Amino acid sequence: MSEWLVLTIAMASACAVVLTIAILNNRRVGEDDDPSQTPDVIEYMTMMIGVVYAIVLGLAIAGVWEGRSAAQESVRLEAQALHEVSARSAVYPAEVRDRIRADVDAYVTYVVDDEWRTMTKHGNLTDEGARLLDKVRADVTQYRPRNDHEGQAYQPLVDQVAAADDARGARGQNAGATMPGVVWFGLIIGALVTVGLIFTLQIRRTFRELLLAGLFSVLIAFLLFLIWDFDAPFGRAISATTAPFVDLFPHATGG
Repeated sequence: MSEWLVLTIAMASACAVVLTIAILNNRRVGEDDDPSQTPDVIEYMTMMIGVVYAIVLGLAIAGVWEGRSAAQESVRLEAQALHEVSARSAVYPAEVRDRIRADVDAYVTYVVDDEWRTMTKHGNLTDEGARLLDKVRADVTQYRPRNDHEGQAYQPLVDQVAAADDARGARGQNAGATMPGVVWFGLIIGALVTVGLIFTLQIRRTFRELLLAGLFSVLIAFLLFLIWDFDAPFGRAISATTAPFVDLFPHATGG
């Protein structure tokens, strides 16, 4: 099922539930009921709970967005480090240079075509990706420089392979969901409480009141969906992409 369809269903359901409860609750109110008699303390507490929940939602959105940005940055660093390995190997003999570049391209192709799919579905890296990166490392570290020029390029190449490995590890750590279950529990219960409190204000069936109640519930549903979507940096619609690999290795990724 499309994530945007899920969002549409969630928002429509939240709005429908709130409006249905509002209408049914209004039918139970007696003719002599006066909505202006809502105690001031209820209005104050409703406002305060809404403010607190808004702060919690803001912090949650900021947290998952930061996780998504960190995931995309790890992809960029990994692609850039591998690009440097491919570019700096130009000082080596043709046979060694071509082997390094071929193994780098093989690793990038595998990441884009296969490992990325595994990350999005299962939230983890693959052993084959680790093997291909180890092969690149072996190409670089096992070569013995034959002159000073090659010797000066050796250590930076080793460092770039290490940087790619470190960025790959960060990519693996960011592959799964980042929000703990207890936080989700708090967000959902908070949403129910916040939306439920609007009924303490004796909402009526006027178009204006029902419209505001519906829009409020839709907004809460949308914000929760936004947090859910950002919570998997590689697995959902608004997620990190393979763009750095595609941009730096167009010949290897078909870009």
